[in-house]
Amino acid sequence: MGTSLNRARHGAVLALLALAASCQAMSIRELRTLEASDKDGMAYANYYLVGVIEGLREASDVAARAGRPPAFCINGRKLEPSMARPIYQAELTRHADLYEADMPVQLVLSTALGTTYRCPQ
Repeated sequence: MGTSLNRARHGAVLALLALAASCQAMSIRELRTLEASDKDGMAYANYYLVGVIEGLREASDVAARAGRPPAFCINGRKLEPSMARPIYQAELTRHADLYEADMPVQLVLSTALGTTYRCPQ
């Protein structure tokens, strides 16, 4: 029984990895559609933005731990989940001519974090 359970778990893990590999980042247009979709759309979009920032922060921390230059440096400054939307909106406003609707939200936030939380040279 333990072996079949392990095989089932292994299969589920492989299926999730395949799904994750096939997923693409949400575009600016898709995020706007989500925001307008229903009464909870804005909340779901905010959760997405928080998740993107947390993922970018983790990736930057992993790079730093591996001896590679991080994408941005917090250096004891404030970066909280509630800041995700203002950071995203500020970047879109600041560079309205740069971003197109089909560009990924992750690109917007990555650029914003790199600008806001510059690493010391």
